[in-house]
Amino acid sequence: MTGPASNEPAGYPGLVAVVTGASRGLGAGMAEAFAAAGISLGLCARTRPPVPDGAVAVSRSVDVTDAGALDRFAAEVVDALGRIDLWINNAGVVAPIGPLADADPVAVRELVDVNVLGVVHGTASFARHVRSRPGRGVLVNLSSGAATDPSEGWAPYCSSKAAVEMITAVVALEERPHGLSAYALSPGVVDTEMQVLIRATPKERFPTVGRFLQRSEEDRFNSPAWVAQYILDELVEGDPGGHGDGGPGPHDHGAPVRLRVPEPEHHSPAGPSGPGPPARPR
Repeated sequence: MTGPASNEPAGYPGLVAVVTGASRGLGAGMAEAFAAAGISLGLCARTRPPVPDGAVAVSRSVDVTDAGALDRFAAEVVDALGRIDLWINNAGVVAPIGPLADADPVAVRELVDVNVLGVVHGTASFARHVRSRPGRGVLVNLSSGAATDPSEGWAPYCSSKAAVEMITAVVALEERPHGLSAYALSPGVVDTEMQVLIRATPKERFPTVGRFLQRSEEDRFNSPAWVAQYILDELVEGDPGGHGDGGPGPHDHGAPVRLRVPEPEHHSPAGPSGPGPPARPR
């Protein structure tokens, strides 16, 4: 299987998912898709995220660079919803874009704090929760092709995503005995405000901007619903219902930790990134 069957999530009643950075863009779109699948939600971002219509949700303003604030948020979600089955560290920033020699050190520090420490704090909070209760948990840390594909003008962003992938790989080993399955997931190109910022960057500061402009011209984007369905089909389904029935989990089948969401089949595979591999044997 190379991707989800459709953009409409199947039902997953009883599942509880946390999404950070859920106030806009991919995070908000995934929250909408999860709500449509009957999933209860814990949503956080610096700006308090909107709650999708009809959703059972805890929504809070949380700075992911504050480890204590994330711990308190996780505890509040558990108090309200009973447990957390799926945690998605989605919060991230892309600026500053441009040669590292010209970068504002304050902006670089903010990027590292959000993209790396935010993932560290969210991962640690969820790992402690999974250790505290029976059953499995699924952790998804949002990565990027930039983690392994260096691009001029993107030194802070590329390095932050490389860090996310290594953090995830280590935690997958550390927490497997406690029932946590961890994945670093590249969602492909999703047309969010972050993409608008990338496309607006002058070529002299970001030489590969043409690749993103071409995708926009061709309207070749993964939708948040497509990414959400991939997570449910390929990562959660290996842990049926997210409640840990004692059966084998995804990592017991030798699945990789680093994954990429493929493009929908109606997109041409001849573009800059092409479709990704299936997440695991079906």
